[in-house]
Amino acid sequence: MGHMVQLTASDGFVTQAYVAEPSGTPRGAMVVVQEIFGLNHHVKAVADAYAAQGYLSIAPSFFDRVLPGIDLGYSPQDIEVARGHMGKVDMDKVMLDVAAAVAHVKGAGKVGMVGYCWGGRVCWISAAKVAGVSATVSYYGGGVPGLADLSAQCPTMFHWGELDHAIPLDTVEAFIAKHPEAAATSFVYMGAQHGFNCDERGSWNADAAKLASSRTIEFLHKHVG
Repeated sequence: MGHMVQLTASDGFVTQAYVAEPSGTPRGAMVVVQEIFGLNHHVKAVADAYAAQGYLSIAPSFFDRVLPGIDLGYSPQDIEVARGHMGKVDMDKVMLDVAAAVAHVKGAGKVGMVGYCWGGRVCWISAAKVAGVSATVSYYGGGVPGLADLSAQCPTMFHWGELDHAIPLDTVEAFIAKHPEAAATSFVYMGAQHGFNCDERGSWNADAAKLASSRTIEFLHKHVG
Protein backbone atom coordinates (compact mmCIF):
# COMPACT_ATOMS: atom_id res chain seq x y z
CA MET A 1 0.00 0.00 0.00
CA GLY A 2 1.20 3.48 -0.84
CA HIS A 3 0.62 6.78 0.90
CA MET A 4 -0.32 10.34 0.00
CA VAL A 5 2.10 13.26 0.00
CA GLN A 6 1.96 16.92 -0.97
CA LEU A 7 4.04 18.41 -3.77
CA THR A 8 4.75 22.12 -3.95
CA ALA A 9 5.45 23.41 -7.45
CA SER A 10 7.74 26.33 -8.22
CA ASP A 11 4.74 28.66 -8.42
CA GLY A 12 3.68 27.66 -4.91
CA PHE A 13 0.73 25.47 -5.89
CA VAL A 14 0.29 22.37 -3.73
CA THR A 15 -0.71 19.11 -5.42
CA GLN A 16 -1.63 15.80 -3.83
CA ALA A 17 0.27 12.73 -4.99
CA TYR A 18 0.29 9.00 -4.32
CA VAL A 19 3.66 7.41 -3.55
CA ALA A 20 4.35 3.67 -3.76
CA GLU A 21 7.66 2.40 -2.43
CA PRO A 22 9.53 -0.73 -3.53
CA SER A 23 10.30 -3.40 -0.94
CA GLY A 24 14.06 -3.02 -1.26
CA THR A 25 16.54 -0.44 -2.47
CA PRO A 26 14.99 1.40 -5.45
CA ARG A 27 16.51 0.79 -8.84
CA GLY A 28 15.26 4.23 -9.87
CA ALA A 29 12.05 6.25 -9.82
CA MET A 30 8.90 6.59 -11.90
CA VAL A 31 6.39 9.39 -12.33
CA VAL A 32 3.04 7.84 -13.29
CA VAL A 33 0.73 10.18 -15.20
CA GLN A 34 -3.00 9.64 -15.08
CA GLU A 35 -5.59 9.45 -17.82
CA ILE A 36 -8.31 12.11 -17.84
CA PHE A 37 -10.07 10.39 -14.94
CA GLY A 38 -7.92 11.85 -12.18
CA LEU A 39 -5.92 10.08 -9.51
CA ASN A 40 -8.27 7.11 -9.24
CA HIS A 41 -7.67 3.65 -7.82
CA HIS A 42 -6.50 2.31 -11.19
CA VAL A 43 -3.70 4.88 -11.43
CA LYS A 44 -2.67 4.05 -7.88
CA ALA A 45 -2.60 0.36 -8.84
CA VAL A 46 -0.33 1.21 -11.78
CA ALA A 47 2.03 3.04 -9.41
CA ASP A 48 1.96 0.00 -7.11
CA ALA A 49 2.88 -2.21 -10.06
CA TYR A 50 5.93 -0.12 -10.91
CA ALA A 51 6.94 -0.16 -7.25
CA ALA A 52 6.75 -3.95 -7.40
CA GLN A 53 9.25 -3.73 -10.27
CA GLY A 54 11.66 -1.89 -7.97
CA TYR A 55 10.89 1.76 -8.74
CA LEU A 56 9.97 4.44 -6.24
CA SER A 57 6.74 5.56 -7.92
CA ILE A 58 4.77 8.76 -7.62
CA ALA A 59 1.40 9.56 -9.20
CA PRO A 60 0.42 13.22 -8.83
CA SER A 61 -3.19 14.36 -8.93
CA PHE A 62 -2.58 16.50 -12.01
CA PHE A 63 -6.10 17.91 -12.20
CA ASP A 64 -5.90 19.44 -8.71
CA ARG A 65 -5.39 22.84 -10.32
CA VAL A 66 -8.82 22.47 -11.93
CA LEU A 67 -10.67 20.73 -9.09
CA PRO A 68 -8.87 19.02 -6.19
CA GLY A 69 -9.45 15.32 -5.65
CA ILE A 70 -10.90 14.31 -9.03
CA ASP A 71 -11.46 10.54 -8.94
CA LEU A 72 -13.63 9.19 -11.75
CA GLY A 73 -14.51 5.82 -13.22
CA TYR A 74 -15.00 4.82 -16.85
CA SER A 75 -18.73 5.16 -17.48
CA PRO A 76 -19.94 7.34 -20.39
CA GLN A 77 -20.98 9.96 -17.84
CA ASP A 78 -17.55 9.93 -16.22
CA ILE A 79 -15.90 10.30 -19.61
CA GLU A 80 -17.93 13.43 -20.38
CA VAL A 81 -17.11 14.96 -16.99
CA ALA A 82 -13.44 14.08 -17.41
CA ARG A 83 -13.25 15.70 -20.84
CA GLY A 84 -14.66 18.88 -19.36
CA HIS A 85 -11.94 18.98 -16.72
CA MET A 86 -9.23 18.20 -19.28
CA GLY A 87 -10.22 21.22 -21.33
CA LYS A 88 -9.45 23.51 -18.39
CA VAL A 89 -5.93 22.23 -17.73
CA ASP A 90 -3.01 24.58 -18.37
CA MET A 91 -0.21 22.37 -19.71
CA ASP A 92 2.49 24.85 -18.72
CA LYS A 93 1.31 24.53 -15.11
CA VAL A 94 1.28 20.73 -15.48
CA MET A 95 4.98 20.88 -16.34
CA LEU A 96 5.59 22.62 -13.02
CA ASP A 97 3.84 19.76 -11.25
CA VAL A 98 5.87 17.21 -13.21
CA ALA A 99 9.07 18.98 -12.13
CA ALA A 100 7.91 18.89 -8.50
CA ALA A 101 7.24 15.15 -8.76
CA VAL A 102 10.67 14.54 -10.31
CA ALA A 103 12.31 16.51 -7.51
CA HIS A 104 10.43 14.49 -4.88
CA VAL A 105 11.70 11.10 -6.10
CA LYS A 106 15.07 11.86 -7.69
CA GLY A 107 16.90 10.68 -4.59
CA ALA A 108 16.05 7.13 -5.69
CA GLY A 109 18.18 7.49 -8.84
CA LYS A 110 17.29 8.21 -12.44
CA VAL A 111 13.67 9.21 -13.04
CA GLY A 112 11.44 7.78 -15.74
CA MET A 113 7.86 8.61 -16.65
CA VAL A 114 4.91 6.63 -17.94
CA GLY A 115 1.56 8.06 -18.94
CA TYR A 116 -1.72 6.91 -20.42
CA CYS A 117 -4.02 8.79 -22.81
CA TRP A 118 -3.77 12.42 -21.61
CA GLY A 119 -0.83 11.26 -19.52
CA GLY A 120 0.91 10.02 -22.64
CA ARG A 121 0.80 13.56 -24.01
CA VAL A 122 2.18 14.87 -20.72
CA CYS A 123 5.08 12.43 -21.00
CA TRP A 124 5.96 13.56 -24.52
CA ILE A 125 5.91 17.24 -23.53
CA SER A 126 7.91 16.46 -20.39
CA ALA A 127 10.54 14.67 -22.48
CA ALA A 128 11.04 17.94 -24.31
CA LYS A 129 10.69 20.43 -21.47
CA VAL A 130 11.41 18.99 -18.01
CA ALA A 131 14.97 18.62 -16.76
CA GLY A 132 15.89 15.49 -14.87
CA VAL A 133 13.73 13.04 -16.80
CA SER A 134 15.79 10.09 -18.08
CA ALA A 135 13.13 8.32 -20.18
CA THR A 136 9.41 8.51 -20.96
CA VAL A 137 6.84 5.96 -22.06
CA SER A 138 3.63 7.12 -23.71
CA TYR A 139 0.63 4.80 -24.00
CA TYR A 140 -1.85 5.96 -26.67
CA GLY A 141 -0.93 9.55 -26.00
CA GLY A 142 -3.81 11.73 -27.08
CA GLY A 143 -2.57 14.73 -29.06
CA VAL A 144 1.01 13.47 -29.37
CA PRO A 145 0.99 13.37 -33.20
CA GLY A 146 -0.08 17.01 -33.19
CA LEU A 147 2.98 17.92 -31.12
CA ALA A 148 5.53 16.61 -33.60
CA ASP A 149 7.44 19.90 -33.55
CA LEU A 150 8.73 19.14 -30.04
CA SER A 151 12.15 17.55 -29.66
CA ALA A 152 12.69 15.04 -26.86
CA GLN A 153 15.73 15.48 -24.63
CA CYS A 154 15.65 11.87 -23.43
CA PRO A 155 14.81 8.40 -24.83
CA THR A 156 11.09 7.90 -25.52
CA MET A 157 8.83 4.90 -26.13
CA PHE A 158 5.33 4.90 -27.64
CA HIS A 159 2.53 2.32 -27.55
CA TRP A 160 -0.33 2.78 -30.05
CA GLY A 161 -3.52 0.86 -30.70
CA GLU A 162 -4.30 -0.13 -34.27
CA LEU A 163 -8.01 0.56 -33.74
CA ASP A 164 -7.65 3.68 -31.61
CA HIS A 165 -10.57 5.90 -32.61
CA ALA A 166 -8.86 8.97 -31.16
CA ILE A 167 -5.43 8.56 -32.77
CA PRO A 168 -5.63 7.52 -36.44
CA LEU A 169 -2.68 5.45 -37.64
CA ASP A 170 -1.85 7.85 -40.44
CA THR A 171 -1.16 10.55 -37.84
CA VAL A 172 1.06 8.12 -35.94
CA GLU A 173 2.97 7.32 -39.11
CA ALA A 174 3.42 11.03 -39.82
CA PHE A 175 4.72 11.59 -36.29
CA ILE A 176 7.25 8.77 -36.60
CA ALA A 177 8.35 10.08 -40.00
CA LYS A 178 9.20 13.37 -38.34
CA HIS A 179 10.94 11.57 -35.47
CA PRO A 180 12.74 8.65 -37.09
CA GLU A 181 14.68 8.07 -33.87
CA ALA A 182 11.37 7.01 -32.31
CA ALA A 183 10.69 4.33 -34.91
CA ALA A 184 12.63 1.66 -33.00
CA THR A 185 10.64 2.29 -29.82
CA SER A 186 7.19 2.94 -31.31
CA PHE A 187 4.85 -0.04 -31.36
CA VAL A 188 1.40 -0.55 -32.87
CA TYR A 189 -0.74 -3.30 -31.33
CA MET A 190 -3.00 -5.03 -33.83
CA GLY A 191 -6.63 -5.17 -32.79
CA ALA A 192 -6.01 -2.88 -29.81
CA GLN A 193 -8.18 0.12 -29.07
CA HIS A 194 -7.66 3.29 -27.08
CA GLY A 195 -7.20 2.44 -23.41
CA PHE A 196 -6.06 -1.12 -24.09
CA ASN A 197 -3.84 -1.19 -21.01
CA CYS A 198 -6.61 -0.52 -18.47
CA ASP A 199 -8.25 -3.70 -17.21
CA GLU A 200 -11.27 -1.71 -15.99
CA ARG A 201 -12.23 -0.50 -19.45
CA GLY A 202 -14.12 -2.36 -22.14
CA SER A 203 -11.20 -1.71 -24.49
CA TRP A 204 -8.78 -3.69 -22.33
CA ASN A 205 -6.64 -6.03 -24.42
CA ALA A 206 -4.77 -8.46 -22.17
CA ASP A 207 -2.32 -9.62 -24.82
CA ALA A 208 -1.42 -6.11 -25.96
CA ALA A 209 -1.12 -4.89 -22.38
CA LYS A 210 1.21 -7.75 -21.45
CA LEU A 211 3.46 -7.22 -24.45
CA ALA A 212 3.57 -3.46 -23.97
CA SER A 213 4.44 -3.93 -20.31
CA SER A 214 7.34 -6.26 -21.10
CA ARG A 215 8.71 -3.79 -23.64
CA THR A 216 8.30 -0.92 -21.20
CA ILE A 217 10.14 -2.68 -18.38
CA GLU A 218 13.01 -3.63 -20.71
CA PHE A 219 13.21 0.01 -21.86
CA LEU A 220 13.20 1.28 -18.28
CA HIS A 221 15.89 -1.17 -17.23
CA LYS A 222 18.08 0.22 -20.01
CA HIS A 223 17.49 3.93 -19.40
CA VAL A 224 16.41 4.28 -15.75
CA GLY A 225 17.80 1.29 -13.91
